Amino acid sequence: MFYQLAIGSFVICLSIVVEGIFIMFATNSLQNLNAWLDRGHRTPKTAIAIIAVTLWLLVAHSIAVWLWAITFLWLDAFAALETALYFAIVSFTTLGFGDIILPAETRLLSGLAA
Repeated sequence: MFYQLAIGSFVICLSIVVEGIFIMFATNSLQNLNAWLDRGHRTPKTAIAIIAVTLWLLVAHSIAVWLWAITFLWLDAFAALETALYFAIVSFTTLGFGDIILPAETRLLSGLAA
């Protein structure tokens, strides 16, 4: 039980670090674009900036999902990458279909991944 909690907590912390780094780069980029955003027609440029930041953060979320999938593979919770990735996506998005579940020895991780 404590082993699962330690691993899950580590992956959560690693995901937060990844997200934080991506947010830092997005913030710096927006600060650098501040003069451009203030000139001329602001609405289209603001929309472009919001779309770019959203896509950038989607990359960060995708990395977090992959971290979980790799963790599930490392723990031998799943035999195939596709299954591990599918479970990570379903857990990360909190859909929780329940068609694939973790083995009893790693099931605490499903709640942490969500």
